[in-house]
Amino acid sequence: MNGLKRLGAACACVVASLAAMPAHAVNWDFATANAPGNYQTKLDEKFAAAVAAATQNDVQISVHAGGQLGFKGPEMLGVIRDGLVPIGSFQFAQQVGVSPVLGASSVPYLVSGFDEMKTFRIVSKPYYDAEFKKFNQKLLFTIPWPGQNIFSKAELANADTFRSMKIRTTDRNGSDFFRSLGASPAQIPWGEVVPALSTGVINSVSTSTSSAVDGQFWDFQKFCNVVNWQSNFEGVTVNLDAWNKLSPKDQKAIEEVAAKLEPEFWEAAREEDTRNFTMLKAKGMAIYTPPADVRNAMAAKGKASWTAFEQAVPAARPLLDQYLKAAGK
Repeated sequence: MNGLKRLGAACACVVASLAAMPAHAVNWDFATANAPGNYQTKLDEKFAAAVAAATQNDVQISVHAGGQLGFKGPEMLGVIRDGLVPIGSFQFAQQVGVSPVLGASSVPYLVSGFDEMKTFRIVSKPYYDAEFKKFNQKLLFTIPWPGQNIFSKAELANADTFRSMKIRTTDRNGSDFFRSLGASPAQIPWGEVVPALSTGVINSVSTSTSSAVDGQFWDFQKFCNVVNWQSNFEGVTVNLDAWNKLSPKDQKAIEEVAAKLEPEFWEAAREEDTRNFTMLKAKGMAIYTPPADVRNAMAAKGKASWTAFEQAVPAARPLLDQYLKAAGK
């Protein structure tokens, strides 16, 4: 009889727990190619926790980092459009194969540093909101990546150094840029970068300090050449079909969470960059600023690409004109 009572009590607890769960709870898998320990992933997890709290667990999001769900970064715009996952994050610049206008911020030296990124974010919002709608998704918020620098075995002492570089790039804009400087670029997914370095497929990498720390580049490279030639945005978007199934109350709660956290996430990115430079130096990497003639040569090639980008992507021209005016360039 005591056993039956215990069984009955256990069943009552299960029923009570089920009754406490929202009857219409939504569970979303969140896909990202970023490493589990990366600051972007940690911020995504913070967002997921805030959404659960704000919706009283009506919407629960599980973040799957490091491409655990089988999707690579450049695929994510299509993956979310097609509903293969309801929500995820990706670099805008990696989507230029299907949405060229999303590559605007990564045009060399067009947007340089966090302050200019903020200006671009404000100006581009209506343009990018409309662009994501074409791909059946809604942009919830952005997180900046620290500027792109060049990690190599030798310092970038002169422009001829580029000719010896087999350099990893993240997107077509970067590949075209480094090719114009005389380097041999290769677009390689993040998961393949460290093996490519260890086997000599590449001997240099263009990336942020965050990725350099994630990849422990001090095991392969000696120099961080600070050139800050490109700025990249990470965006979190949600499939519109999944979004439209939510109640208006939950939609509003998620929008409020996104609006509140985005400024905090931007500040976290600044702090991340500072910490990363300290870490790289502590691990023995030389933080090197190339001479003015090298930086001027890079900037000149970069500026020449602005016109080329406008000609290749006419839809981006109003955005670029408005941004250049706002940035005073």
